[in-house]
Formats: sequence, structure tokens, C-alpha cells
Amino acid sequence: MIYLILIIIGIFLLYAVIENAFMLCVRREKFGGDIKVVHISDLHKKRFGKYNKRLCRIVERESPDVIIISGDLVSRSEMNFETVGKTLEKLCRIAPVYMIFGNHEQSMLPEMQKKFLETVSLTDARLLRNENDVFEKNGRRITIYGLEEHYEVYKKNGGYRDLEIITPEDMQTYLGDITDEEVWLIAHNPFFAESYSQWGADVVFSGHVHGGSVRLFGRAILSPERVFFPKNSKGVYEFGRTKLLVSAGLGKLRLFNPPEVVVYVI
Repeated sequence: MIYLILIIIGIFLLYAVIENAFMLCVRREKFGGDIKVVHISDLHKKRFGKYNKRLCRIVERESPDVIIISGDLVSRSEMNFETVGKTLEKLCRIAPVYMIFGNHEQSMLPEMQKKFLETVSLTDARLLRNENDVFEKNGRRITIYGLEEHYEVYKKNGGYRDLEIITPEDMQTYLGDITDEEVWLIAHNPFFAESYSQWGADVVFSGHVHGGSVRLFGRAILSPERVFFPKNSKGVYEFGRTKLLVSAGLGKLRLFNPPEVVVYVI
């Protein structure tokens, strides 16, 4: 019996190593539109080949019209941004890239954040910090907003108790009123989808939860805020007329939850 248990544990550990070291999945979602979007999130310190060659090759094969990066492209302890710069350069040669800060970019040391911003500025990637830009394709005019929320929704007084929330009024303060016909929002945190919807976003791209890190029976187990069974952890959710599109991301340790690139036709 003990040998059987050891074999099962060995298989379990082998799978965990394979999942974290080698897997990279492509998840596809179609909504009957004519714009192909590649969604990348939460890369952190994970690397898929030198300068993320493997990741970029997968994105290139998809021939997207636009690439969305919904935050945490790096970890807060990042010191060298060469890989980030070269990855963004490669992605920008494939399609327009729109990106935002995640909680890790927000909480970098000031000198590191400055280096990160300098690196991004040397590429054609459009970093949206409570700003918007217009993307036009196939006769459609889409305004893409990037949300940079108050950091206290992630961590407060050094811990995870009594965290702040994002209200529809906060959205108006950050981004103003919507006057555009079609609006996409990049918002790192998926927990405030109701507010994003009430503000007026048609589509929201999020990440942050890493799919719950561990998934069992299709359920997320733990959020970065140390909350068990977090909501809105991975997949497509609907809030009124708003579609919330949540990537499980690429980096951090995970189990039964492979790193993913998500491809949408919107």
C-alpha cells in the first residue's frame, strides 16, 4: 500500500513540474464578431524561452488584430527589464498592444517603476494609466480604456483585511463618463465587474487571480488576497450587457490550471 501511495505522489509531483515548467495552453472564446484579440496577463517572472520566444511565436500564429495585456507583466521585485522590452517589441510587430499596470507594477520601488516605464516607452506598446485610446478595425471604432485603481483594493496597511472597493462613482472619477458607442476596458482586478458594468463597459479584460492558482473540479481555490474560492477567477462572465473576460494568466506556481494565452473573436 505504501508503494502505491508513493507512486501516486510521484505522479502528482511529476505532473506539477510539467505543468509549471513546460505547459502553455491556448483557450479560445468566440462571440460572433470580426476582431481577433489575444489576451495576455500575469506573466510575472515566468519565461517561455529566451525573451519569451515561445510565447511570442504562439501569439504570432494567431494573427491577432490587437493584443491586450491586463497587468502584472512583471513582478514587483523585478530588477532587469531587458526581457520585458524585447517581448513587447516582438508583440508590437505582430499587432497593436494595449497594456495597463497590475498591482505588482503599482507596488514597485519608485526607481524600478521608473526603469519599467522607460522600457515600455521605447516600444510601441500603449500603456493606459486611467487613459483611453481609439482602436479602429473592420469599420468599428472601439475606445479602449485602461484602469489604474487605488492600490488599497489589493493590500491595505500591509495586509489583506478591510480592503477598499471600486464603485461606479470611482470609475467615473478615474475614467470619466462614457460617450463612445463601443467601449473595452482593461482592468486588472476582476472582482468589481458590477461597477465596470454600471459604468458602461461593453467588454472587460482582467487577470490578477491566476485562475485561483490551484483549481479542483473547475473551481478556483485561492486568490492573491488569501481568499478561498474567489469569484470571477477564469473564463467568461456576464454582468448585464458587459462581458468580463478573465485570463488565468501565465506566471506564478499553479496546479491543474496551466498557463494560458486567451484568444477571443469579438
